[in-house]
Amino acid sequence: MCLAAAIVCLLLGAEHVRSNEETPMTYPETKKVDLTEEHFGTAIADPYRWLENDLKEDRAVAQWVDAQNTVTSRYTASLPGRDAFRDRLTALFNHEQLTSPLKRGGDYFFTRNTGLDMQPVLVVRDGENGAERTILDPNQWSEDGTKALAVWAPSEDGKLVAYAIQENGSDWRPIRVLDVQSGAVLADEIAWARFTMIAWMADGSGFFYARSPEPDDSGRSDAQVVNHAVYFHRLGTEQSEDRLIHSPAAEHPLLHTVDITADGRFLVIYSTALMGGSALSVVDLSASEWQVRPVIERFDHLSTLVGNVGTKLYVLTADGAEQGKIVTGDLAAQDLVFTDLIEEKPGAYLRLASLVGDKLLLSYMVDARIEVERYELDGKAAGAVNLPEAGSAGTFSGRPGDNEAFFTFTNYATPKTVYRYDVNANEATLWAGPDGLIGADSSPGDIEVEQSFFSARDGTLIPISIIRRAAAKAAAPTMLTAYGGFGIPLLPAYSPQAVAWVQEGGVYAVANIRGGGEYGKAWHEAGKGQAKKTVFDDFIAAAEFLKHEGISSEGGLAIHGESHGGMLVGAVVNQRPDLFDVALPGVGVMDMLRFDRFTAGNLWISEFGSPSAEDSFNYLRSYSPLHNIKTGEDYPAILVTTADTDDRVVPAHSLKYVATLQAAQVGPRPQLLRVERNAGHGDGTPNQKIIDEYADRWSFAAHWTGLW
Repeated sequence: MCLAAAIVCLLLGAEHVRSNEETPMTYPETKKVDLTEEHFGTAIADPYRWLENDLKEDRAVAQWVDAQNTVTSRYTASLPGRDAFRDRLTALFNHEQLTSPLKRGGDYFFTRNTGLDMQPVLVVRDGENGAERTILDPNQWSEDGTKALAVWAPSEDGKLVAYAIQENGSDWRPIRVLDVQSGAVLADEIAWARFTMIAWMADGSGFFYARSPEPDDSGRSDAQVVNHAVYFHRLGTEQSEDRLIHSPAAEHPLLHTVDITADGRFLVIYSTALMGGSALSVVDLSASEWQVRPVIERFDHLSTLVGNVGTKLYVLTADGAEQGKIVTGDLAAQDLVFTDLIEEKPGAYLRLASLVGDKLLLSYMVDARIEVERYELDGKAAGAVNLPEAGSAGTFSGRPGDNEAFFTFTNYATPKTVYRYDVNANEATLWAGPDGLIGADSSPGDIEVEQSFFSARDGTLIPISIIRRAAAKAAAPTMLTAYGGFGIPLLPAYSPQAVAWVQEGGVYAVANIRGGGEYGKAWHEAGKGQAKKTVFDDFIAAAEFLKHEGISSEGGLAIHGESHGGMLVGAVVNQRPDLFDVALPGVGVMDMLRFDRFTAGNLWISEFGSPSAEDSFNYLRSYSPLHNIKTGEDYPAILVTTADTDDRVVPAHSLKYVATLQAAQVGPRPQLLRVERNAGHGDGTPNQKIIDEYADRWSFAAHWTGLW
């Protein structure tokens, strides 16, 4: 331990004296303040509110975090499996990773990480079989890899690339412009871009983007998402001259993202209040006056522009079809009316759709796996696209009239692989990807994936994927995860972290609980708002299934989840501390009574309900991880992870939660906090930081489940 860390420990009373499981932990001393507020006749104590202060600005908070990190790092350094997990994770990360290429001006743009690069680089290939060269290398932007390439978009002729820079994982991302041929970065610079995409004018004269107003002196991390708006930036001009395109007044705060139709004629604007869908507007860029024309004005269902042929729009929507359908409408008509083209498919949720070549390619989710169907533009069925095996296919990136498209494929045993798709031949061929599990003592054939279904409390059947070594049927320490929020599905995807746990002899399980989007809108609605406790019940049922079926060993059940999943982990531990042996909540929303006061939290009201409304407040209080810790009960071993620059789910959630746990006398097992420095909510985190974090998390879980 370094001298500086030792001094911090002495100042704050931190002492790590644990040498075995019977020795109690001694945690840093945590100041308590006398702060109680009344909400709807209920007194709510908040003794650790001072931990809401920005730890980069408040010295007392920073010292407390340093002391917690010191205790945690000393503890994890003593774990016997830590080095083994780090080595295994390093080997599993060490394979080439590419994104689907975008074809612009005859050239192909994509990102590549050769394996252990801190950050992926942006590459251009000259034509189909030409030379490749790196045009942006974020690994040169900072010594520690904490600057990353965020969203990027090449101009239609492929001569320019507009790109956003993410620093320390922040959601605030400045935009710059690169001359592809010369490598020069233009003088244009956009500040305060946040939750944005980039869409070029067809002539390359400028691009559209979305941003928030410049934050005030309270600091970027504290700035809420308000007045998000779409702008057009013309190259060679100052940002102050950017043209405001769309900033509608609305009952709820809105986020806007932008796109351009393949013919360059229409700007597409999606506006969401995170209510399970998005409104859709277009701007006819060929008109002398740019007018925003609403196409879909509701926010409570999914609406996506699949493509257009002239003024005829093809739209994926859940309006009137919870499983999704394709409708068409003509912008040439004064009153835009949509008619059904492809009706919803029973038992399948239409998640994505693309118009490439002269076909519509529809990606359906069936029992948490992707199946792709082809249709003619008149809606006539044209067969299926044969995927390599059961798993997940990403968006087919291609253009109307172009016979070539690309998509990625992955599953729990196969790293992401890029395929080229011939539209006319209906044939996919390998374009780029690793050969199995590179650098590890396993191949895809050594990993077995079995999908089962368990019964929820109300009898609903819920899919769960069990990943383990082939032919390993004996009960083993098991890591269970889920998400269960915002309509986001968990689809089969390769994870070095999951495979590392399995290769060490464990079982990894993914439960597709309600609140996600695995079966469409109804699946989400069943775990949203006043039905949020269904999410927790489903997760508990998944854990009980693993034990009842003899999959998880006795005393060997660990759970992890991140963001909404972190909140899920905290909530179920409070409800059933006896059921779990280890809990790993990451970047979780833990204070459900104040979540709407920070950064993007005001956007989550549609998912959780508002703490300012009495009925929602009472419901939120009944499961809030921070407010339902059971003093005096034996809790599982808990390692909470967050990051100092997380300006989406601010670290205060985790800090206050851990302070409350440590003061609550919840048994002899440890309750530890790990705060990553110069990192955020997850996006843009350097590979080495990811490896180090999961080496700590997995070795902690392995120790307390008996895997190590």
